[in-house]
Amino acid sequence: MQNASNTQEVVEIDGSLGEGGGQVLRTCLGLSLVTGKPFTITNIRAGRRKPGIMRQHLTAIQAATQIGEAEVRGAKVGGLELEFCPCIIKPGNYHFSIGTAGSCTLVLQAILPALMVADGASEVILEGGTHNPMAPPYDYLANTFLPVLSKMGVEAGVKLDRPGFYPAGGGRMLIQIQPPKRLQPIVLDQRSDVEISARGVCAELPGHIAKREMDVVQRRLGLAEEQVELCQLDKYGPGNYLALYVRSEELTETFSGFGEKNISAEKVAGRVVKEVQRYLASGAPVGPYLADQLLIPMALAGGDRFRTSGLTAHALTNMDVITKFLPCRFDVQEVDDRVWEVRFIAFVEHP
Repeated sequence: MQNASNTQEVVEIDGSLGEGGGQVLRTCLGLSLVTGKPFTITNIRAGRRKPGIMRQHLTAIQAATQIGEAEVRGAKVGGLELEFCPCIIKPGNYHFSIGTAGSCTLVLQAILPALMVADGASEVILEGGTHNPMAPPYDYLANTFLPVLSKMGVEAGVKLDRPGFYPAGGGRMLIQIQPPKRLQPIVLDQRSDVEISARGVCAELPGHIAKREMDVVQRRLGLAEEQVELCQLDKYGPGNYLALYVRSEELTETFSGFGEKNISAEKVAGRVVKEVQRYLASGAPVGPYLADQLLIPMALAGGDRFRTSGLTAHALTNMDVITKFLPCRFDVQEVDDRVWEVRFIAFVEHP
């Protein structure tokens, strides 16, 4: 799918829409590249304590500009307004460095929609934060999101060269993407029996931190020794990361926790365990964060539906932004106690 229509009507976006964060900007960039529709956005990240474009968002803009051969105005740290006019999606090899611990996976969100529908394969190196508390970590990308995209026909893989924890950053990942001839709609409305495993990582921190986290996980979820893994790194830190993987026939959901100053290891683990328990109790296959991430691929594929254990403010905002670029709507129904079904409905047949 190629873009070559800079004469199209400009999509006007208020960045304070919904939760008013960087997701609005990233979704605009991704869908502008895919549809060829230029956009202007004001009040960027108006809902945040420090509004405007941060370094991470600037990298996303620069990445989208290169891949879409776009004309852009207002791309600067602290900027509250942006004009973006894409030309054509250009697959290839790219290297983007955030320069801070800003999230690599969030930068990828801005360009992945275009690379999924490009005319050829791409390889992207991203440097920055790979394990951030406020963003999908590398493990989520590798174990949850990209495998679901593969069910839609996208051949995508990711390799972690080195982790980058907040606030130091310094991580590096390599993503390879081979688009399908056409994205395939996906239905995720039931979940089969699950298997749970856990991984705890300490980088330049005492190993007992991850061990204490794992003790909580094993006690509360009943995991055996062979279901857990402890990893000690003597570099790349300081950082502590806990991941719980819930595998079913349909998909693997990843739940994450990060060590924080003045927060005990037991409390970090307890938070993640509660998320897993809520997910298990719902019976839905899709967790709250995957629900957010599935919306754009679903829209680009022209359907279909999924059931989720939660809808975040990010997801609801994403739905609003998507409908600004595509002739569609999302039908959301609560089908059980705290279980929602989301359906994509196109107003016209998707090309």
